[in-house]
Parts: sequence; structure tokens; C-alpha cells
Amino acid sequence: MEVTDIGNKEEGKIWLQKPTPVLVTVVRTAQQTKTVRFLHVAFDTTGDCFLAGDHHGNIYLFDISRNRFRLVQKTGQACTAIAFSLRRTTEFLVALADYSIKCFDKDTKQLVSWMRGHEGAVSSISVHSSGRYAITTSSDTAQLWDLDTFQRKRKLNIRQSVGIQKVFFLPLSNTILSCFSDDSIFAWESDTLFCKYQLPVPDSGPRISYKAFAVTRNGKSLAAGGRSNLLHLWCLESQQLVRVIQMPTQVRSVRQLEFLSDSFDGGASQTLGVLSQDGVMRFVNIHTCKLLFHMGSVDEAIAAVAVGPNSRHIAAIMDNGSINIYSMQSVTQELNKPPPFKVAVVSGGEADQDFSNIKIKVKSEKIQRPAKSSGRGTKVKTLRPPAGSAADDKENELPSGLNKKRLLALLKAFGEFPAKYRMFVWKSLLCLPENYAAYSSLTDKGLHSAFLTLHDKYPIKSLKLQRGLQRVLSALAHWAAIFAEVEYLPLVAFPFVKLFQNNPMLCFEVVATVIVNWCQHWFEYFPNPPLNILSMAENVLAHHDKELLQHLVDCGITSQLYLWPLLETLFSEVLTRDEWLRLFDNIFSNHPSFLLMACVAYVISCREPLLLCSQKKDFEYFFHHRNNLDVGAMIKEAYRIMCSTPADIHPRTMLSDFTPLTSGQYPVFNQYPEFIVEYQSRERERIRLQEMEYIKERQELSALRADFVRRQAEEKAYFAQQELLQKAEEQRRNILAQEEENLAQQRTKLAAMKRELKVKELHLLDATRRRFLKQQQELQASQIQRLDQEISWKMDLREQETAAAVQDLEVRQMELEAQRKQLEQDLLKEQKRFGLEVEEEVQLKMREAERNLLFLQQNSHMQALEESLAEAHQLGMESDWQREVLDRLQQVDAEQERKRERLAQLQRQTLAEEERLAYTMREVAARKVRTEIFFSAVYVYLSLDHWYRSNQPLFLFMSEGVRQRKTQSQCPSQGPLPRPAASRQAGATMVCLNSSSPSGSTSTNFSLDRGRAHLDSSERELLKEIRELRQKLAARARETCSASSHMHHSC
Repeated sequence: MEVTDIGNKEEGKIWLQKPTPVLVTVVRTAQQTKTVRFLHVAFDTTGDCFLAGDHHGNIYLFDISRNRFRLVQKTGQACTAIAFSLRRTTEFLVALADYSIKCFDKDTKQLVSWMRGHEGAVSSISVHSSGRYAITTSSDTAQLWDLDTFQRKRKLNIRQSVGIQKVFFLPLSNTILSCFSDDSIFAWESDTLFCKYQLPVPDSGPRISYKAFAVTRNGKSLAAGGRSNLLHLWCLESQQLVRVIQMPTQVRSVRQLEFLSDSFDGGASQTLGVLSQDGVMRFVNIHTCKLLFHMGSVDEAIAAVAVGPNSRHIAAIMDNGSINIYSMQSVTQELNKPPPFKVAVVSGGEADQDFSNIKIKVKSEKIQRPAKSSGRGTKVKTLRPPAGSAADDKENELPSGLNKKRLLALLKAFGEFPAKYRMFVWKSLLCLPENYAAYSSLTDKGLHSAFLTLHDKYPIKSLKLQRGLQRVLSALAHWAAIFAEVEYLPLVAFPFVKLFQNNPMLCFEVVATVIVNWCQHWFEYFPNPPLNILSMAENVLAHHDKELLQHLVDCGITSQLYLWPLLETLFSEVLTRDEWLRLFDNIFSNHPSFLLMACVAYVISCREPLLLCSQKKDFEYFFHHRNNLDVGAMIKEAYRIMCSTPADIHPRTMLSDFTPLTSGQYPVFNQYPEFIVEYQSRERERIRLQEMEYIKERQELSALRADFVRRQAEEKAYFAQQELLQKAEEQRRNILAQEEENLAQQRTKLAAMKRELKVKELHLLDATRRRFLKQQQELQASQIQRLDQEISWKMDLREQETAAAVQDLEVRQMELEAQRKQLEQDLLKEQKRFGLEVEEEVQLKMREAERNLLFLQQNSHMQALEESLAEAHQLGMESDWQREVLDRLQQVDAEQERKRERLAQLQRQTLAEEERLAYTMREVAARKVRTEIFFSAVYVYLSLDHWYRSNQPLFLFMSEGVRQRKTQSQCPSQGPLPRPAASRQAGATMVCLNSSSPSGSTSTNFSLDRGRAHLDSSERELLKEIRELRQKLAARARETCSASSHMHHSC
């Protein structure tokens, strides 16, 4: 294996000498022999060039067809994805580590565009088959870009709990496939992003957790794998899971899936490459589920692969960071070679020697790459034959170390070759050259136009067989032009296609070898059957069974009816699979004339039923259907006829010996009338052109007819639509009228409901108001109760204070009583003294009167005058005293009037305060009312008490005046005349404090009790007014509640 280190080179050769199957291993070594890892590769649309990006951000272009590489860009950062299949073939997309996508031109090395929008690393880039659109995928979003304008068209956002695995375009369609981390797969229309379908995920079985996806080139099949050794294969046309493939036990998870395409599979790839966790890529057939071959190993593990569009090359990134470039043609050619023998046995025994002890170990289900030969050679045991047989053995030597003579002996002994090694023996007997290059050149030309509609004439249930048959027939038609005109060629090739369906190249070479050797002179009478070959077989039949031939002639049956059906189908219609294989074991082991002898032997072996047939249709049915025949007896009869036929009529004289196909290039086949083939080709081309013109005219006529039918249908549909529209309009009008009526009813119901709701709302408001009023009343009641408690407490306090004041008054009264008694004692003492003085003075007066009696008598006139003067003086004193008493009484009356006015003013103030307290109680609370009333009562009480205290000296003054008047009235010095009645009455009305009689004490006690009674009456009146005020407030509250309830009921 050649290793190329590109190092820091910007261009150079990829390899110096082209090896196979691995073309070259590309590594890049930087300074100090440090290897720079390659991360991603991507092929272009031709499959001959691919891009590779390394860890340093360098992008290299590898041209395999020209054996050149060159550095096309330096991005400066590692790439996460590359796409190289754009519409402008010189441009490519690179997703970088900074979450951006850049478009470069590989020729000019210029930056074309810079696209941003992802918030995470871009894991994949999918380009539409037209190259105009691209989808970039990260773990959280997928974005659709227009590569003409480099603008983002769409963005797919998902929930954080569900991640995106991959979003990509399906080939040859506008469908986008999105695969999520919950194993759900959706298909979307790229233009409208309409969800077309969702693939069903099986509920039973273990969850795979899809990680890798692959689609065939025709976009009809999808393969998916993940954390399991199971692969799911869907048919996207039917959206069904068609197959579950279980990989070997060494596969625990799948990293990558890639389909290998073939030129003749029509895009329906059969080979699937599976890259597992161990770094080995295994290729399996998705139809037979057989492991074909593998790439890589545990020591040389593969990290990622990229397959070219035509599957001619594979670029694999290894775990060590290098790139291995594989040529799939060389790989398949290497793998199709037979495995080497470990033990070869050569002996010179007789022809009938027993070969049952020869055993060759070959693994049919798993074709592996031949192991590298070790240093020790394989031991081979050789038994040398006698020297005389060396020349014969050399003539019988076959490729792959087999001996034809011994194979014939084995065939005669067992009647057939071992089924396990039949294909290998046939390959050796026919000496197939395995010209891969020549076969590829034929297959690269594609399907031949003559076999495009093969399925119409020869419908085959298996699409795989049909495509294989088309591929082989197309290769034959490209090899020789006559095979495109031979109508029975599919009948000749079909049994071999069915037998070699997994190896189309071997199938082509087997069919070509059969045509060159066993179909000699078949095409000389083209397009008629080979009459010369049929005549040779008929001569042989005439020699061995004249009676049967005469019967056939008498019935009008020619060789074209009883021999040609066997030849053109190669016995595939009249024999079973095992019988057919047994027959062709003998045909391939003998001279090409053995095929004609087998046809004659078949007819002779069936002579009894043929002699009983007389109708042509019976013979036709007999030679086109299976019959009760012993194939072993027929083969023995063919050998007998082969040996007993005279040389003059023996077909061996007319047919050449076996000639294998040439190696390298296939031989030229021109054993046919070329002018007829060319004429037929021209006629076929003319007919094809006429047919195309006819089809075109028919299509135009069909289009006109379809247009006419469409217009007629449109007109009919238009009138029907108009009628339907009229009916619909009437129906809609009726519906509208009904709806309006229903709407009116609904409006009425709605109004009633609104009224009910309004009433309910009012009831709720009233209930709320009542609750509020009740709460306020309870609050006021609680406040009034609290005020009552405060008033009762203050009344108790007032009573206590009153009791204390009464006690103080009593103490005061006792003090006054003591003072009165002391004063009375002093007055009594003074009265006694004054009485004594008066008596003494009276006695003196009497003595003077007695002394002066005489003088008075003498002077009577003088005495009368003196008496008049004394009386006048007494009257003047009494008038002065009365005037003084009246002044004092007027002052007392004025003082009382002022007191009454002050009491009236206090009463008015009290009423005003009561009104204000009532208003305040209505507005605020009853507490302030009670407080103001209490303070008013206290104020009145204090006012009365102050008035009483202020009037007490007046009472004392009045008592003192009365006392002085009595003293003056009793004093003789004041005059002998008695006190007038008026003065006595006035003195009677006064209170005398110095009287020693009990009445004076009673009068004093009465005046104190009268002041207290006045205070008690004022207090009772005040409490009565407070009770009346409370009753008025309660009545007013009841009137307010009744008015609100009356208003609520009226609403």
C-alpha cells in the first residue's frame, strides 16, 4: 500500500504507482512530524474529485482521474461539514467551528458568500439534486438556504427535549426527510413545507435510537441504523417498513450507512455499506441479506467514509487521521477471485477413480478478502503421476488448478457436479476471463433502447431479476448489434441471469460463452430460425429413430416446432431447476454439439407420448411445458447418440470446438448477416420514429380530446356549480332568515338573562349593602355599647365624685353648723350683754323719764315735739333701712336674673351641642355624642355648683341684715317706736342664722337639700334627653333601612 505524505505542499501527485485495490493512503505531516488529522471528505457530482478538510482548516482538492491534489483554501479553523455538489461546479460549502457556513470557489480561491444563523455546530450539509438549495443541520435547528442568493428561506425549530439527528433532501425529488432523536421520521414538501407523511416506527422490539441514514439513488428506499446491530429498511413509496436486517454480533452500533450504486440497477442500489463501532465497514446485499465483503479492520479502523455518486471510488478517513482511497472495481475484482487452495491433490489414477474424498472449504454466505500471506508457505502434498500421462494431463488442465478429465470422470460417476461448487466448476470449464474493464465499458453505456420495454413483453415478478436481465441483454446488444434484434435472446439468457443474479459480470460472460460456442451458426439465417442447425439435428433423429421422424412428418410437424423450442429456451421451459443444472453440467463438459444431441435425446426419450399425438397444438403444448421425463436416462441417451452417430451426419463436423472468451477484451462477434441486421435496425429506427410521431400525434389528439372533455366537464361543472350556487344561495337565505329569527330569540333570551343577571346583581348589591349596613350597625352598636360602658363608668365615677362632693358638703355643712352654733353662742352672749346694757339703759331711761316726768309734764308741748322728732327720725331710719333692703333685694333679683339668663344660655348651648352631637353621631359614631353629652352634663353640674357656691355669701349677708334689723328693733336707743309691719314681714321672709330656735336649723338644711335636688333633677332631665336622642337616632336608622329596602324592591 503506497503512502503519500502531502506535508506542506500546495499541489502534487497523489500516487506514484497506482496500486489496487487501495489506490493510496494520504497523510499530512506538519512540523516536528506531527500528523494533522483529516476530518471530512465530500465527492463532486462526477465522482472523480473530492474535497478533504483537515484539523487546521486547510481544504484540499483530490482529482483521482488526473492523479493530482492541490490546496484550494485555508479557513484557519476546523471544518464540521463539507458539500461539493453545487450547481456551480467550482463552488463548495464549508461549515466551520464558529457555527458559520462559507462558500468558496476552488479555482479562484475567493470567498463567495458567508452565511450565519446557527447557534450550534453544523453536523451535515445536504444539497438538492438541482444544486440550487442546501439544508444545514445542527443539533437544535435545520435551515434551508437558497444558493443563488445565499439567503435563508426556512428554519426548522424544535423543542429542546427533542434533538435533530439529520435533515436531508431525497434524490430526484423535492422531498425533505427529517430524522429526530426520538426515532420519528417525517417527510416534507420543500416548497411549502407541508408534511407529506411520517414513517412508522415499530413499537415492539428494542429501541434503535437512529444515528445513521442512507437513501438509494432513486430515492425509493431508506436504511436507518443506530445503537443496535439491527438495520431498518423502508420503502418510501408505500411508507412501510419492509425489512429488518440483523448484522453480525460484532456490530453493536452503526456509525454510518452508504449505498453502492450500479449502472444497471436503475438507482435501486442492492449493496449497503455499514460502518460499525469497531471501525469495520461491512457491505451486505439488502435483498439476500448476505455479507459480501468488508473494508478496514480493528487495527486499521475507519472513522468515516464518502462514496462517489457512481460508486467507482470510496474515500475513507481512518482513525489515525489519514485518508484511504479505494477503487471499487479493483475491490470487487479481487473479491470475486476464488479462494486459494490449502491442499492440492494430484494423482494419475484411472478415469473411474473415486473423487469423494476431495473436499474444498469455501464460505458461500460470507465472501471475504483473501488473507495476507504470512511468511510461512502453505504445505502442498503432491502425488506425481506416471510420466507417460503428462501430455494428456496438460491438455486437460483448467484454470484454478482443476483437471477436465477428472471432472468428466466425476460427472460420469455422479451424474452432476456438487451443488456447492457448481458455479466454480462452470467458471473453470468455461474458462471465463473476468474482463472487468471490458464489462464496465459495456455497462457504462447504460440500458439499450431495445430492452427498455422488456417488462411489457416478458413480465417478471422479481424486479431484481428483471433489472439483471435488462443489464445482461443490454451488455450483449452493446457487444454485438444483432443481439438487439434477436427476439429469443431473453429466453436464452434468463436461466443464467436467475442463476448468477448476484454477479452480473459472470452472468454476461457465461451467456456470451454459450452464444459463441453452443449457438454456432444460429444467426446465419437471421431473422429465421437456424435451419442448418435444425437440419443437422433432424438428420441425427432420422438416423436413430426413423419411425418417430416419419410420424412427425406425417403430422406436418417440422423441426422448427419440436427442436427449436428446446434450443431457443435451452430446455428451461421443459425441465426443472435441478434437471436443468444437471443437464448443463454435461453440456458444459462436452463438445458444443452435445446440445443438439441432448435435443434429439429428449425427443427420442419422449417418443411414446409423441407417437400418440396427432394435432399441431398438442405438439406445441408438449414442447413448451414440462413432461414426465427421466433426465438421467435422457443424458445417457444423449451420450449414446453422441458416440453412435456416423461422422458424415455428426454435428461435430459442422461445429467448431470449444473456444473461450479472450482475456482483456471480448472477441468480435459478426457471425450474422450484417445487411439484414442493419436493414432491420434501419427499419426499427424508422418504425420507432413513426411510432414516436404517431405517439406524439396521439398525445396531441389525446390532449385535444382531454381539453375538449375538460372544457365540456368544466362547462357542465360550471352550470352545475351555478345551480348549486343558486340552491346554496336560497338555502343560505333561508338559513340566514332562520338564523336571524334564532338571533332575535337569542337576543330576547339574552335580554331576559341580562335582566335576571341585573336583578341578581342588584340582589347581590342589596345583600352586600345590607351586610355593610348590618356591619355598620353592629359597629355602631358596639361603639354605642362601648360608649354606654364608658358613660356608665363615668356615671359611676361621677356618682363617686358626687358622693365625695356630698361628703365634702356634709363636712362643710358640719363646719358651718359648728360656726353657726359658735356664732349663736357669741350672739347669745352679745344679746345677754346687750340685754343687760339695754336693761341698764332702760333703767337709766326710766329713771331719767321719772326725773324728767315732771319736767315733761311741765314741758308737755316740748315733749310732744321731741316725740315727733324721734318718730320722724325713726321713720327716716326705717326708710333708709327699707331702701337699703330693697337695693339689696334688687341686686339679688338682678343677680338671679343674670343666673337665669346664664342658665338659659347654657341650655341653649346645650341644645346646640345636642344637635351638633346628633349630627356628629349620624356622621361619625355614637361615642362622641355620649362624650359631648357627658361633658355637657358635667359642665351643667359644675355651673350649678359654681352658682350655688357664688350665692352662698348672699344668703349669709341676708341673714346678717335680718339679725341687725332685729337688734336695732329691740335696742331702745334707736327709738321707742315699734318696728313697722312691713319690716316684720320682710324679716319673716329672711333666714335668720342667729336664731336659737329649731326653725333656724331647719331652714338651713332645706336650702342645701334644695340645691342637691335641683342637681338631681337636672341630671334626670339630661339623661331623659339622652334617651330621647338615642330613640330618635334608632328611629332614623330604621327609616333609612326601610327606605333602602323599599327602593330595592321597587327596582
